[in-house]
Amino acid sequence: MIEEVVSARLPVGETLVIQKNRIEGQEPHKHRLAIVTGTHGDELEGQYVAFQLARVLKKKLPALCGTVDIYPALNPLGISTIYRGLPGFDLDMNRIFPGSPDETMYEYIAHGIVEDIAGADLCIDIHASNIFLREIPQVRINEISAETLVPLARHLNMDFLWIHSAATVLESTLAYSLNAIGTPTLVVEMGVGMRITRSYGDQLITGILSVMAKLGMLTEPAPPVAPPIISSDGSVSFVNANTSGIFIPKVQHADRLEQGELIGIIADPLTGTIREELQSPASGLIFTLREYPVVNEGSLIARILGGTTL
Repeated sequence: MIEEVVSARLPVGETLVIQKNRIEGQEPHKHRLAIVTGTHGDELEGQYVAFQLARVLKKKLPALCGTVDIYPALNPLGISTIYRGLPGFDLDMNRIFPGSPDETMYEYIAHGIVEDIAGADLCIDIHASNIFLREIPQVRINEISAETLVPLARHLNMDFLWIHSAATVLESTLAYSLNAIGTPTLVVEMGVGMRITRSYGDQLITGILSVMAKLGMLTEPAPPVAPPIISSDGSVSFVNANTSGIFIPKVQHADRLEQGELIGIIADPLTGTIREELQSPASGLIFTLREYPVVNEGSLIARILGGTTL
């Protein structure tokens, strides 16, 4: 059932409408799960998850206990124009939550979204990377909420859980705002901007079904999931470019590297020379790798996950 979450009039005589797909099973008021995506218009991995999860759940209605709300596009104008932020405002939507009922149009929209999701047993906020970087499937958790969220995230079938220090978490995000009012929210990051990686989406859907079984929302057995690696900020090493040029990788995304191993080179197409060789600063898993080849001094090339535990 398609429902309107919140709407606002646009200057051109049209209406901006945020919608959700509500799927109700047995005892619809017993449990509620919210699946949210489309906050950034250039992040499309969640579009596949929203599409496929709705199809899967409709086949599982006899086993569904509770309600699943799927919000495929919190920023529909951004998605339709392939624009990361809010078109016409040069503003990141994930920097205006929890919003306000009395301020600008988009703050009003943000407020309506938070009000609609509030009270869910769990919200899963799905993001992709931007067009520059590719990420393996992961859950990012604020250490303030780790005690509540890590036990749930273990069932989500993601490759690892990254627990961020509170100092690195922005309070204006949807996830922070929902966690602050007592609605547990997990942030998923996977893939690359402007693309859909079906294998990642299918992996997450299996995890969502597993979490639903954990919450008592599915009467059938939970699908098996792999245990994630759990990491903190202190286990992550960053590799940045020290010069400009074209990045040519020498490793594959999700490879395990040894300290000092060559990650790639920065080449100068004009002179045919290598400007820089980039080595791994630690042994571990390369969970972020540069996708877009043009780099400038300071550009992020890779993140290496070392010192991990199961």
